[in-house]
Amino acid sequence: MHDDNAHDHHDHAHGHDHDNHYSDMQARVKALETLLTEKGLIDPAAINAIVETYETKVGPRNGAHVVAKAWSDPDFADWLRRDATAAIASLGFTGRQGEHMRAVFNTPETHNLIVCTLCSCYPWSVLGLPPVWYKAPAYRSRAVIDPRGVLAEFGLTLPEGKEIRVWDSTAELRYLVIPERPEGTDGMDEVALAGLVSRDAMVGTAVAGSPEALA
Repeated sequence: MHDDNAHDHHDHAHGHDHDNHYSDMQARVKALETLLTEKGLIDPAAINAIVETYETKVGPRNGAHVVAKAWSDPDFADWLRRDATAAIASLGFTGRQGEHMRAVFNTPETHNLIVCTLCSCYPWSVLGLPPVWYKAPAYRSRAVIDPRGVLAEFGLTLPEGKEIRVWDSTAELRYLVIPERPEGTDGMDEVALAGLVSRDAMVGTAVAGSPEALA
């Protein structure tokens, strides 16, 4: 696990849909959504807005709070390293898909990237719903084979000497990346710091924003 292609892999629990097509349940949901839309009983735009909220606002804000507290409070950061599940729960972020968590910290020497190679295991309690690209077969396979190339496609080019560690989420254990704290943020409080933390930075496909980005 000390080269760019190294990754932590755990056996996934049975019961996941591991193919790249809709499961029976997904197909039924799609059919029901189509029928209700045709009858004018639901508005697809409203549904998309709700999904967007959970994908990019509600969930990621929780994770950003965790990151900002880790940046601001060394004791909390140490607790997060030792027992992420308990540390995150202490902030009120618990629930299904977040029962067993591990925080992995980016450093000047190491960058962490999260993937679920067989399905789409994802920490809903801190990141909301997984983005479409996280569930895509191309990301699930290439993140392990060519993590540096995948990151470049996201617009993140890392120094050649920086190690990339790829962590494979499972039904039993899900990961949260703690990005490096940006320079020039010493005087910022936790609320302001959280504004620098994006969902993608907590998956590892981006880094935290700079204070200038908030100006």
